Amino acid sequence: MKRKQFVRAAIASTVSGAALVSCRARKRSSGSGAGLPTINWQMATSWPISLDTIFGGATTFADRLAAITDGRFKITPRPAGELAPPLEVLNVVSQGAVPCGHTAAYYYVGKTPAAAFGTSVPFGLNGQQQNAWLYEGGGLKLLQVLYARKFGIIQFPAGNTGGQMGGWFRKEISTLNDLKGLKMRIPGLGGQVMAKLGVTVQTLPGSEIFQALQTGAIDAAEWVGPYDDEKLGLNRVAEYYYYPGWWEPGPTLEVQINLKEWQKLPPVYQAAVQTAAFEANMTMLARYDARNNQALQRLIKNGVKLRSYSPEILAAAEKASFELYDDFAAKDADFKQIFDEWKQFRDRIYAWNNINSASFDRFSYAKLKS
Repeated sequence: MKRKQFVRAAIASTVSGAALVSCRARKRSSGSGAGLPTINWQMATSWPISLDTIFGGATTFADRLAAITDGRFKITPRPAGELAPPLEVLNVVSQGAVPCGHTAAYYYVGKTPAAAFGTSVPFGLNGQQQNAWLYEGGGLKLLQVLYARKFGIIQFPAGNTGGQMGGWFRKEISTLNDLKGLKMRIPGLGGQVMAKLGVTVQTLPGSEIFQALQTGAIDAAEWVGPYDDEKLGLNRVAEYYYYPGWWEPGPTLEVQINLKEWQKLPPVYQAAVQTAAFEANMTMLARYDARNNQALQRLIKNGVKLRSYSPEILAAAEKASFELYDDFAAKDADFKQIFDEWKQFRDRIYAWNNINSASFDRFSYAKLKS
């Protein structure tokens, strides 16, 4: 009980304390930063530096943080593998080996399946809806309590790729039977759903996908979307490109900070972190939305065969997804708590968006040619 009370108190002070920061900051020597420490942190990330938009989430955050603090609080993002293997960022931050990281929470569903809600879950929320749930629907507070208790970490959204694509396949996939026995790189709960549909699932970092497809170690893989997938050269080792990415309709990436290190920061630095993370979150989503279509047109021009998942596959995947959620909720109290609140929010925002934005989309997009 004491541990739980401590965690809730720590998170509560983080969230409510931000409201007082701007007032305190104005009292500090007319913004001169007098009395504030100089801090230099290294940041582990899950991304190769060549993927400028996704790695850019970390650099946008770090650049903005330095600007807000007049260079007194600097964080240097490091590419995947320099400070930690790409799928171990949460672990090294939790252990205190590095003070902070930039990663995707669903890489760590083996520790707790509820972590998936920090990124995206199959047939969940798009990018705009995900932000609404995190910032205004109570999602971030729920997740921060979970992260603090499970990992000794506090996290903030710091990037969103928008709706992703459905992956690269070396052969055409038309029916459920075509999925059976395929070896596919796909992480998170999406991977677990694919496993229920007969796929042999692997989790590989982005830097290893090209070679795995090229050598036949895997038959299919998903990464992000046209802009990043083109940079990885996935079109050179698989010709069929599927949509939609039903397992990641609006995935969030996040800055993770060791909770003990966070609690050492002056309140004004804590507020700066939250502001910089928010800017990184919004900037990444805008960049992907602006860049993906041009990249997709280049891919198609160069021979990529664009395909949609069949209604049969989509219906089976959705059914399997919610069966998986019910199973987790029956066995895992953390998952159940977050899922119950998330599901209520999803139902409400789906109903609203079906009236406002989706009705407009259906009318407008019906005139477009694929």
